Amino acid sequence: MTQKSPPLVLPPSLSRTVAALPDKDRNRLDDTITRLHTVNGRLWDTEDRVRGALLSAAQVADCKREIDQLNAERNLLAERADEVLGSLADAGRADVPLHTETLASVVDRLSVLTLRIWHSERAAARDELARRRVPVLRGQREELCAALDALVSDVAAGRRRLPVPARFKLYGRDGAAPAEIKPSRRLRRVLAFGGLSECGKSTSAEFVQRTCGAQRFKIGFLLRQAAHREGLADPYALSPRRQAELLLGELNRFADAHVDTELFTIESVHDDASIAELKRIMGDALQIVYLDASFAVRVERSGTPAQAVAAKDEIKMSRGAHQVAALADHVIDNTGSIAALRARLRRIAAPPASTALRAATPYGLGLPAAVASATADFTDAVRAYGPGVRLAALTGSPGEGSWIAGWSDLDLLVVAEHEAIGRVHEALEQYRTALGGAASLGPTLVTPGELTARRLTPRLAFVLHQLQQGSPVLHAAPSLELPTISRGELVFAAVRELPQVILTMRRLRADAGPTALRQLYKHLVLACRLLLREHNQWESGPDRILAAASRMPGLTALATPSLAEISSAWRDGEAELVLKPVTVAVDQLLTWYAAQLAA
Repeated sequence: MTQKSPPLVLPPSLSRTVAALPDKDRNRLDDTITRLHTVNGRLWDTEDRVRGALLSAAQVADCKREIDQLNAERNLLAERADEVLGSLADAGRADVPLHTETLASVVDRLSVLTLRIWHSERAAARDELARRRVPVLRGQREELCAALDALVSDVAAGRRRLPVPARFKLYGRDGAAPAEIKPSRRLRRVLAFGGLSECGKSTSAEFVQRTCGAQRFKIGFLLRQAAHREGLADPYALSPRRQAELLLGELNRFADAHVDTELFTIESVHDDASIAELKRIMGDALQIVYLDASFAVRVERSGTPAQAVAAKDEIKMSRGAHQVAALADHVIDNTGSIAALRARLRRIAAPPASTALRAATPYGLGLPAAVASATADFTDAVRAYGPGVRLAALTGSPGEGSWIAGWSDLDLLVVAEHEAIGRVHEALEQYRTALGGAASLGPTLVTPGELTARRLTPRLAFVLHQLQQGSPVLHAAPSLELPTISRGELVFAAVRELPQVILTMRRLRADAGPTALRQLYKHLVLACRLLLREHNQWESGPDRILAAASRMPGLTALATPSLAEISSAWRDGEAELVLKPVTVAVDQLLTWYAAQLAA
């Protein structure tokens, strides 16, 4: 139905009765009747198209299929409308007169009559017969509205009964009602990118594909695939509802065949009607993202004359591309920095979630009394700052319960708003003073925005994963949202982090005196931990990590002393006693690693 087609106006008595329905029923009925009227308009247009133009046999077949599909949808919507309208009926007596049709059937006839009047009025200027019909048709509409109002009153008062509303239309299916297509349970999340020319749709989809592992599709490709599969000549001539079903069918087919794919993107959304239908079917599983930018900005980015961009815009706007903004779940002003755009895209593609974290006091982490007391004072200080500080946690060995005095660092993570960082600095200075050299403090300060935008180092991603797996925190704000970190992400993070760890380990090995023992040993353990992640092994604790790494294919067993022996030698100033076996293990690992990557 074209945009100038008239709305369907219900007669006054029915309108008042509908307005008195509960909100949920009223909204459902309004939506259903609006869609029914829209489908009738599309049926009219399709029937005109198949009768009026010189079409090929394939195009006629397309139109016939579309008419069948629209008729099936028309009957389904009428049944849905009757489910609500039927609630208006008084139970009444079984012997009261039975009306010949349901209320939705009369509404459907009113919809068709409204369209007939509109088309006749348009033709009246050039067709005398159409001009003569208009007054008659208007009279028919008045009579039908009066009859419908009277029927509503009789039904509500129990003076008339309605027939069973089920239509049982088959439309070519053997003994089955038309099946309504639904998203596959494996089609978890789809982002649809819309906007005018040169607004950043493709760039954004490519970024989501590269950083979030999304499967990227062009809408045109999906429609052509569906058309080829179903023998359709021109999928763009089909109704928006049918196009949406074809798109969903292709997405379902791919999702069912690639069960590990969590996210899909589709571009470019130029047809507001079909994407609205797809949204109705998929609900929140489909997120529509509209990228907005001024004409001047888009011309500058394109590197082409303004006339070329304007011509592209005109084509897209004729299809409703600019109206997608009103349907979008997310409208992004893409005139700012790339950093701002990518941060927004990461939050949309992988939204943060409220996370239930396990809180613990410093005295429950196996820390010496003086260290635990200083940590408790720091926790109280940042907690007093209110919502500006979202999280404080000791990570690494304190979280794993393996902290060793004189050997282990206090690795501290603080998540705080940028405006609160200055006060956190003050609390950290007091913390260091209170420790008095009992432990080395290694703080990591990060803002909530950096986390939700997933601007994470591999180390920070691992720490967040550990917290979500149950490692304790000292303080967490009730409103805290964190990105969910999967094991798969940690595997890829390990691949990115390992090269730097290997380079650092070689540098430490080149100056392997007793003072380098601690850092050399820690990098050996870290390198083995990262390699194990690539093998999908998730050990914790240095001794267990090195033992597991010794079983990797082709690696000679790493015969290092235990952590207790190494840390004791370090604290007693006898690092040279354990330095040699550690350097031998480092050499073994570096030799093995080089061989794995040799050409």
